[in-house]
Amino acid sequence: MTLRTITEDQAREIMAAGDIPESMISASRLVAVILTQGWCPQWGAMESYVARMAAGGPGGHPDLTVFQLVYDALPFYHEFLYFKETRFNNLHIPYVRYYRDGGFLGDSNYIGESGFHGILNG
Repeated sequence: MTLRTITEDQAREIMAAGDIPESMISASRLVAVILTQGWCPQWGAMESYVARMAAGGPGGHPDLTVFQLVYDALPFYHEFLYFKETRFNNLHIPYVRYYRDGGFLGDSNYIGESGFHGILNG
């Protein structure tokens, strides 16, 4: 599994495109994009299993790339928050979008590790 942090430039690209760009969703066969805020306790739980998978632990599928953005750390936090809530019609965090072979599988908010794998591998 590959873990990547979404940069400020990539966050701006997401807002400009109105969606997750092709360059990200085609990074590997399976892709998850996590948009969250650092203070969220549910993000802490997800971050724990994502980090474990990235370190070679169980569930670290070789064809999986996870992009994560802790957007309350962005200098344009309010703009990104508004974009995320209106474009993706989602007021909760963490917010996760799932892709397989470049196609959108679905989305969720907080999800446990088995559910995370279930969506990607289902």
